[in-house]
Amino acid sequence: MAAPLRLDEPAAAAVPGFALWQLGFRPFYLLASGFAALSVLLWSLQFSGWLGRPYLAGPLWHAHEMLFGYTLAVVVGFLFTAARNWSGRPTPTGPPLAAMALLWVAGRVLVLTPFGWTAALVNTAFPLTAAAGLAVPLIAARNRRNYFFVALLVLLGAAQFGMHLAHLGVIELPGWLGVQIALDAVLVIMAVMGGRVIPMFTNSGVPGAQARRHAGLERVALGGVLALLAADALGLHGPALAALLGGCAAAHLARCGLWQPWRTLRTPLVWVLHAAYLWIPLHLALRAAAETGWMAPSVATHALTAGAIGGLTIGMMTRTARGHTGRPLRADGHDVACYLSILAAALVRVLVPLALPGATVEAVVLSAWLWSCGFGLYALHYAPMLWRARVDGRPG
Repeated sequence: MAAPLRLDEPAAAAVPGFALWQLGFRPFYLLASGFAALSVLLWSLQFSGWLGRPYLAGPLWHAHEMLFGYTLAVVVGFLFTAARNWSGRPTPTGPPLAAMALLWVAGRVLVLTPFGWTAALVNTAFPLTAAAGLAVPLIAARNRRNYFFVALLVLLGAAQFGMHLAHLGVIELPGWLGVQIALDAVLVIMAVMGGRVIPMFTNSGVPGAQARRHAGLERVALGGVLALLAADALGLHGPALAALLGGCAAAHLARCGLWQPWRTLRTPLVWVLHAAYLWIPLHLALRAAAETGWMAPSVATHALTAGAIGGLTIGMMTRTARGHTGRPLRADGHDVACYLSILAAALVRVLVPLALPGATVEAVVLSAWLWSCGFGLYALHYAPMLWRARVDGRPG
């Protein structure tokens, strides 16, 4: 049996110079941030009619790229990095990690081509390969607590493959079903990880904070999002689904209250996570309202994607990159600018169409520019940190 990876190895074990392939967060955060900035900007130009030649085939493929392109890359980068700490064993690095990054890039290119089957196979291979790369260290360490992340990656691969098969005419399923299942799977990941890290980061980073968790509320909140995943997989709609969504919203809002977000306002590296997580109960409440016909479903969807996913990913990308490159866990001006830009993008994308439906196109364009500025700034600011060795000489 291979010896466990020691996280306190001496500086001599570090590889000097180019370090992009030393740990999962490095290539995937860099690729994801650059892609997020470019893809959303191009989509907004297409949506508004300013782009002469379409970038994507339609809204379904915009959703595909932001979920299975951007979000999945961040999730894989985070899980590969976290699993090394959870298990004490190495996750994919070096050539295997580079090959997975190349597979992800190939998927982004292939969706723009007429090679539908190739795109389906390559895009589905990425989450399945990532699931295997995650499963090896977790199983070796018998880290059963985190096995479900492997299952969720497989579920994301299945949802993506089903979406491609529907597009190819192989099966008769609504194209948006795969997107909804993937959204629910990502919601489960955010709910679990948010509950683990936000109270911990609050108490460790904010003097006097007493963020806490309540076991019963945790079961209700996490059970609710799992029930929502099952309901969407079964295609349920109507008052029962609206009630489930409303109950989930209340549980997650109560959860946020126990974490004391008001105490974090002077600590950007922490408040960004609280602000992002608050979009989850808002998304659930808006989706309940949409289920009753009070508003367009896209408003609720973008509360989850632009608000919760955008905010939580930018918050964790800055924190993870700083911590695992040996830098202080303190947000600088560039980080705060990223946070504010992504938060503003979400507010514009959700609130303007809700209050002024006639200004939706303008809201989409402005939101896209804010989003692209935030992630573009991250890519530029963090690129040197991501491809260079840790400043403290440790491996990783």
